[in-house]
Amino acid sequence: MTTAPGALRLTQYAAGGGCACKVPPGELERIVADLPTSRAGGDLLVGLDDGDDAAAVRIDAGRAVIATADFFTPVVDDPRAWGRIAAANALSDVYAMGGTPLVAVNLLGWPREVLPFDLAAEVLAGGDEICAEAGTYLAGGHTIDDPEPKYGLAVTGLAHPDRLLRNDAGRPGTPLTLTKPLGLGVLNNRHKATGEWFEEAVSVMTGLNRAAAGAALGAGARCATDVTGFGLLGHLYKLARASGVTAVVDSRAVPYVDGARRSLAEGFVPGGSRRNLAWVQPHLVTGVEDDELLLLADAQTSGGLLVAGELPGYPVVGELISSEPNRGTVLHVR
Repeated sequence: MTTAPGALRLTQYAAGGGCACKVPPGELERIVADLPTSRAGGDLLVGLDDGDDAAAVRIDAGRAVIATADFFTPVVDDPRAWGRIAAANALSDVYAMGGTPLVAVNLLGWPREVLPFDLAAEVLAGGDEICAEAGTYLAGGHTIDDPEPKYGLAVTGLAHPDRLLRNDAGRPGTPLTLTKPLGLGVLNNRHKATGEWFEEAVSVMTGLNRAAAGAALGAGARCATDVTGFGLLGHLYKLARASGVTAVVDSRAVPYVDGARRSLAEGFVPGGSRRNLAWVQPHLVTGVEDDELLLLADAQTSGGLLVAGELPGYPVVGELISSEPNRGTVLHVR
């Protein structure tokens, strides 16, 4: 299926798309390095220290508040589908920390002189549908007149302070589980270029990470992240570095959405995926071909959880091992 001839295409109104338009990880780390009040300490359980998915603040012995915000430019042309994807992606940050989303507010940027506001209403309706599915209140928000359309949510959730899933809790000897297939970046890039619609990719991106987070907590996991704009390799590198371990990825075990390899071979690679690979390349030990590494570094939108632990029903794609002396954090891809 392709976009109907003459139909208005939202992806053509933005330079990037989805989480592929994130600021590159190396640049982001430099600009937040000198924000000392955002470092964890006291009741701030998780801050900027290790690039976790959200902030967490203890409010009493049994509760922590989780706060996050996430928004991006159109990743698909269908406005309601984009709203659903952006909302699922924003809620994922809370699930990735082991929390339950409680309430969200809309974040909307809209070129009101260029695109009909009826389309913006469809985007908001998509976000509302996902929040209803998640059992999360959606109320109010903020809008601005913006040259590019942007949408997402600011989300507040709750978790137990002693059962947070975080980047720095990985331990050697732990398997790595991935809960959604990769390849969303190359397919979204193909959709932007050609108008082709990829039903499986949209289904993956609109799927909540609620069940995966519940499975992780049920399995006793304490370390996880979601796989979004920095790709599997980028997010895994941050996790391994924060935990002081080395990570091994079995590339043959990693699942992909249908059409991802074909789209890669035909050149539909987001710039964000190439930047991700360039960032982790100095830390890679591998004999795997570059095309395979690009897929492992592919910039995902509303991807799955990467959990240090084995979860029933989800593929194990690697393991954490002890760091090698004098080598720092290393990613082995085989």
